[in-house]
Amino acid sequence: MERLEAAMAKAREARRKARREAGLPEDGPDAPAGVSAAAETRAAPRTAPRADWLALREIDIPPRTVRRSRLGALQGSRAAIPYDMLRARLLRRMRDAGWQRLAVTSPNAGCGKSTLSLNLALSLARQPDLRVILFDCDLRRPGLARMLQLPGQASMADLLNGDADFAEHALRFGTNLAIAPGHRPVAQSSELLRGPQVAATLDRIAAEWAPDVMIFDMPPLQGNDDVLAFIDRVDCAMLVAAAESTTISQIDVCERELSGMTNVVGTVLNKCRYPDSEAGYGRGYY
Repeated sequence: MERLEAAMAKAREARRKARREAGLPEDGPDAPAGVSAAAETRAAPRTAPRADWLALREIDIPPRTVRRSRLGALQGSRAAIPYDMLRARLLRRMRDAGWQRLAVTSPNAGCGKSTLSLNLALSLARQPDLRVILFDCDLRRPGLARMLQLPGQASMADLLNGDADFAEHALRFGTNLAIAPGHRPVAQSSELLRGPQVAATLDRIAAEWAPDVMIFDMPPLQGNDDVLAFIDRVDCAMLVAAAESTTISQIDVCERELSGMTNVVGTVLNKCRYPDSEAGYGRGYY
């Protein structure tokens, strides 16, 4: 574990040095530092929400689903700690930079990015002053509906194309978390994500529902071009790696690729087990 973290830190420092020598900021995409290109196109001041969040169809997450899908952010106490720590760091970074839209991806499949996306959204929603929208944009293998055991046949293609209204598509958990699930794979997903209608749809949702944070659960970065097609729609991205399967080389390549296109808020090393009995935390799944 320590060797992996040390290697990741060494690779990041090498990239920072190369960027300094090239006259670029150490962090962020290969463009002037500050507000991202996506955020610049949404420079209008934020207003109070015009849509009624409580009118969205409400869902419940039963204890069996919480356990089965590893929704530690809902379990509270010890299981919620890693997600709450991530929430605090992420909110500070996004607020300081004026960012609203976060893409969550991974180098390869099986890293737990959807689990992390959902737990992060649940953790954020435990703060009553925040409004959060979580989108399932892993169009080839949508997973949020399965994780939450949601019935239905809703397609994210209809929502992103503007053919379905967000108020009819989205589901609400609590008072301030809206989830836009997908039940069916979408053909020609990268072409859809690249289309101008997606940008218009997201801008319309942001204006009407005024969320503080929009999280997009994306497919893995390697293997298809869906993330590359969509990345201009967000302000920043987070990379999720699995300690037992993702290689250092994969992390390095994906961090390089992402940092060349958007602001990278960090890499989360998932599926780690830290023995910490002295602190009273026991052995947890992080």
